Amino acid sequence: MSQAAPARFLANDAYVTGLAYAPGVAAFALGDGTVKLVADDGGETVAAAHDGAALCLAVYGDGFVSGGDDGRLVRIGRDGSVTELLKLRGKFIEHVAVSPASGALVCAAGRDIFIIAKPGAAPAEPLSHRTSVTGLAFDPKGKRIACAHYNGVSLWWLASETATLLDWKGSHVGVWWHPGGDFVMTAMQENALHGWRLSDKQHMRMAGYPAKTKSMAWFSKGKWLATAGSEAVICWPFDGKGPMGKSAREIGPQGSICTVVAPHPNRDLIASGHADGSVWLTRFEDDKAACVRAPAATPVSALTWRPDGNRLAFGCEDGAAGILNFEGAAG
Repeated sequence: MSQAAPARFLANDAYVTGLAYAPGVAAFALGDGTVKLVADDGGETVAAAHDGAALCLAVYGDGFVSGGDDGRLVRIGRDGSVTELLKLRGKFIEHVAVSPASGALVCAAGRDIFIIAKPGAAPAEPLSHRTSVTGLAFDPKGKRIACAHYNGVSLWWLASETATLLDWKGSHVGVWWHPGGDFVMTAMQENALHGWRLSDKQHMRMAGYPAKTKSMAWFSKGKWLATAGSEAVICWPFDGKGPMGKSAREIGPQGSICTVVAPHPNRDLIASGHADGSVWLTRFEDDKAACVRAPAATPVSALTWRPDGNRLAFGCEDGAAGILNFEGAAG
C-alpha cells in the first residue's frame, strides 16, 4: 500500500464541504461558495458557484452539480462554467444525489425534493414531506429515491407522487441504499444506525458508537458496510439477511475518531479520514494499515476515490486538501 508518486496538496480559505471525482478531475466544494476543480494533468480552475456556502456536490454527466445556501442548484462544467438548474428563494439546497444508472438528479431543500429526470430536463414539481429532508439516496437502478427525515425514510418512485414510509421514531440524518437494493440504512442523531430489510421491512439497529456516524459506504459488492463514528472503522456484514445477530469487524487505526470512510471502488481496501486530520488506508483482508496523511490541525471532512481507484482526494475543515497518487503502487 505504498504511495507511488508525490501527493498534491492544496490550500483553501474555507471548509471543504464536499468532494467528487470524475475521470480526470476532482472537485472540492468550499464553504465560501466556490468549487475548485483540480485536473489530473495539473490544471486548477475555481468556479464561482454560490453566493454563500456550497453545501453539497456530486458528479453529474461529464461535470458536477452543487447546491448552496443561496438556494441555487448549479451544474459546473470542467472548464469552471456555471449553469443554474434551479433557484429557490429563501431556501438552502443541502442535499443532492445523482443516479449513475439512470442519469436522474434529485436535490432537497427543506421539506421538498426536486427531481430532474435527465440532463437538460426541467425540474419536476416538488414532492413534499412533513419534516425537512436530511439525506438522499438512489436505488441501484435509479428508479427510486430514499429521503431521510424525522421519524423515518420515504421511498419515492421517480414517476409517482406517492411514497412508501419506512418508519422509526427519531431524527434520521443521512440515508444509504444497498447496491443490491436489499437494504436501506440511516444514520441517527443519537450515535446509532438504523436500517430496514426491504423484503419484509425487518428493522435493524446498530448502537454503541461514541460519535455520530456521518459517513458510511458498502464495499465487497455489498457484502460489508464500512462506517465512521468510532475510533476504528466499523464494518458490518450484509451478506444473506443482514447484520442482526452477527458481529461487526473493527479495522484500521485506533485512537482518533473516524470522521469519513471511502472504500476503494475495486478492491477490499478502506480509506478513512479522522478527527486528528490523518488519512489511512486499511486492507480489509488482514487489517494491515498505512498512514498516507499525517495528523494535522483539523478533522478530515471529505474523502473520495477517482473512479479507477488510482487516486484519493481528501479535504479538511480548515480548507487543507490534497490528492494522493497510487498509480503503479503495489499492495
